[in-house]
Amino acid sequence: MFYHVLKHVLLGPLLRLVFRPRTEGLEHIPSSGAAIVAGNHLSFSDHFLMPAILNRRITFLAKAEYFTGPGIKGRLTAAFFRSAGQIPVDRSGKDAGQAAVREGLGVLRRGELLGIYPEGTRSHDGRLYKGKVGVAVMALKAGVPVVPCAMIGTFEAQPPGQKIPNLHPVVIRFGEPLDFSRYAGMENEKVILRAVTDEIMYAVLTLSGQEYVDRYAADVKAESAAESADNARRFPRMPLS
Repeated sequence: MFYHVLKHVLLGPLLRLVFRPRTEGLEHIPSSGAAIVAGNHLSFSDHFLMPAILNRRITFLAKAEYFTGPGIKGRLTAAFFRSAGQIPVDRSGKDAGQAAVREGLGVLRRGELLGIYPEGTRSHDGRLYKGKVGVAVMALKAGVPVVPCAMIGTFEAQPPGQKIPNLHPVVIRFGEPLDFSRYAGMENEKVILRAVTDEIMYAVLTLSGQEYVDRYAADVKAESAAESADNARRFPRMPLS
């Protein structure tokens, strides 16, 4: 109930007013039945812009940290994300991928739309990174189509770490559904899962026009953070006199 109030009364109109998103290919979203919408992830606002423009409800898998913050702010944030249709997924530990797949399949078995960012995290530099195979596992196990999606302009509208968005045009572009029924029953084959994931990421890349990096975003982020920390130790800032 609150999802629709949030979308149609509270948050949706505000998002459309601020970002003025232009949509392309909206006809590729199935009018009924389960499907996965797999897109790039450039900004915190991606979680809310796509639901605001879709006619159907869509559920995203969101990092558990959004639901576990301390104090009143943390509880309000958790309530907001749950009301927006987000499902918490713990991304730490060896069972993180299995938990995400389990939650995602639950959404698909109810005949709903599931939103996934195959990169696994937001891009820190606007480039498109290698996709994780969880999206392929869910597509093959559930036997559902995958609709590629490109968020364009959200990185410039709200870069990572920026709370107040900029006024910048945003385009949300959907591609034709990808059918992987030819791989039915092969969800345990690593080569097949990588091929399916790469096909999805190529479709997203074609829609977005981003530069592609054949590495996982989380690994590149970790290396960048370690390099920054090392530089800070080697070249400490001198106090101003």
